[in-house]
Amino acid sequence: MALVLAQSNGRALGRDGSSPVDQTAPAMAEPLKGFFSAALVKRIAASLRAADGSFPAEAFTKEASRGLEKLELVDRARHIGRAMGRHLPQPYPSAVHVILRSLGPAHAQDELEGVGMEPFFYMPHLIFVAEAGLDHFDVSMRAQYELTQRFTAEFSIRAFLERHPERTLSTLEQWALDPRAHVRRLVSEGTRLRLPWGARVKWLDTNPDRILALLDLLKDDPTTLVRRSVANAMNDMYKVHPERALQWCGTWLEGGVSDERRALVEHALRMAVKRGDPRALELVGYGDAPKVELAAVKLAPKRVKLGGDVLVSFEVVHVGKRSQDLLVDFAVHFVKSSGKPSPKVFKLGRVTLAPGERAAFSKRVSLKVHTTRKPFPGRHEVDVLVNGTRIPAGAFSVVE
Repeated sequence: MALVLAQSNGRALGRDGSSPVDQTAPAMAEPLKGFFSAALVKRIAASLRAADGSFPAEAFTKEASRGLEKLELVDRARHIGRAMGRHLPQPYPSAVHVILRSLGPAHAQDELEGVGMEPFFYMPHLIFVAEAGLDHFDVSMRAQYELTQRFTAEFSIRAFLERHPERTLSTLEQWALDPRAHVRRLVSEGTRLRLPWGARVKWLDTNPDRILALLDLLKDDPTTLVRRSVANAMNDMYKVHPERALQWCGTWLEGGVSDERRALVEHALRMAVKRGDPRALELVGYGDAPKVELAAVKLAPKRVKLGGDVLVSFEVVHVGKRSQDLLVDFAVHFVKSSGKPSPKVFKLGRVTLAPGERAAFSKRVSLKVHTTRKPFPGRHEVDVLVNGTRIPAGAFSVVE
């Protein structure tokens, strides 16, 4: 089972003076893995001892802290979770009972920001459930139901989808109607076909309509938290089953729909729109071929060193006879280590132009090393994208 920071809900943990979760998060300038420290192990030990006076806090703390500093973030959480399992009472249901009694309050809000790493306090707990609880379905489902309201069970639930797909799906269908937003979010997030850093689940890939039926239950959820997750899940669906995703999004837009649902579909089809998929562009209202020309195109500087940036600016001039809605982006064909180009689309905006009108756009493109992109020297072509139609805009060179 893989877990990743980016997929945390970023959610705060409600707490009172007796809660095991401390408000103070580690400074973000320090490595994030430092959150899983010997001090955190002691906090977990204290929370479990408070729930069960016989829990061997000292022995657990010693084992869980041993060698911790040599591990990366996820491995630290896994190390702590496995040590937890070796010191909690047996059998497994008894261990889960202690965990549930140790939990602090669930989130009081749907959207919580600025809490740093604190929700990760419960990451080892979920790793323990995913690794030790597959043969105790009902108990494990209850544990994940509670834990997802404090961190997220989107990764641990995938182990159960792999082992018990039908039983897990049946549970998720019930949770899609749960009054708690963080539980409903687990339904859409945990079943994503390409959950970042999440383990692939073959059953999900081969049963797309079962997943789409869950998303259908959540498409008009009252919270942004859940609707955003539904859109991300549909975006994943497009990666694997593009025709099914487009078909369902088309159905969701039939008749009079709310602004929230339309926004959900537009976010769900963002990859399809970036790729210039004609059906997706039509669904979001930009299916007409653009009647435009480019003017005042500027790529500055024409030669840029690695680590610098380039200003891309241009005007879109409407040369048609009727007003037209236009979706304007641009793509830079970044040179890869192989020397071959790979396009990266940058979003710009939407505009409605009358005949003869023009609109100006500009954006700086960084040539620094990013976690998702490493630039290399070479000629970088630039295309302007208007309603998915590519219009060449020139090139710039990246030099050492």
